[in-house]
Amino acid sequence: MPLSSRRHEGALPFVDHLRQESARFRAVLAEADPALRVPTCPDWRVDDLLWHLGEVQWFWGEIAQRRATSDSDVERLEAAKHPRPVDRSGLLDLFDHSSERLARVLAATPPETELWMWAEDHSAAYIARRQAHEALIHRIDAELTVGAERAPVDCRLAADGVDEALRVMRGYEPEPGLSATPTGPPVTIALVDGFHTWTVTPARVTGTDSDGDTWDVQRLLGQDESASGSAAVSGRAADLDCWLWNRPAVGEISRTGDPAALQALEAVVAGSID
Repeated sequence: MPLSSRRHEGALPFVDHLRQESARFRAVLAEADPALRVPTCPDWRVDDLLWHLGEVQWFWGEIAQRRATSDSDVERLEAAKHPRPVDRSGLLDLFDHSSERLARVLAATPPETELWMWAEDHSAAYIARRQAHEALIHRIDAELTVGAERAPVDCRLAADGVDEALRVMRGYEPEPGLSATPTGPPVTIALVDGFHTWTVTPARVTGTDSDGDTWDVQRLLGQDESASGSAAVSGRAADLDCWLWNRPAVGEISRTGDPAALQALEAVVAGSID
């Protein structure tokens, strides 16, 4: 059973979180040694991380500002993209402009506005949600890179990050041409600093989609809310969010129950998120 990702009613203040996490990200990296490698993205150094988030925020700012809704719109935006700045000063200028515009435009855009999105939810609300979590995870990357103390993570934002990771980033929505075969029994994910659980089943997704792309990936299938798992993973929301993104947790994550179920789940989580 797929789990819907559309969550407009009662949504968190994602644009505020986007601003806060982006500001922390910038502050951590502004004076960082350019030779430092990003431990969670070992092919990157400091300026690569700064460029990545700046470029991402520029792209989604373009989508929102220009009300792009089609693949052809996106192709035109990509063709007009400026090259990567050659120095730290240029990268910071790009980041400042991109981050400020993204937050400003999203704040002024009705949440139900249809915009281009690779995910099932094509709303401005989901872009705001996605970009708040993008900034959070890369803020943590920045802190890990320079050895800074981990700033607190808002519990509600982290809980929503767990939800998004399970339902969207690592989830699977049925699509013609693709099939999902369970690789283990259901597992329950539980917050110890909240009152929410998710039950998911690890699966291998294979086939050829409508775009002609061949799939052979590990994903998570959602279960009915009343379903129970043969194993459980529990922890604080911030730690589970980091775990699902392959970032180190600060606190303890508990794993109990069927070892085979846990092993199948960990095989999915170990994979990178595109």
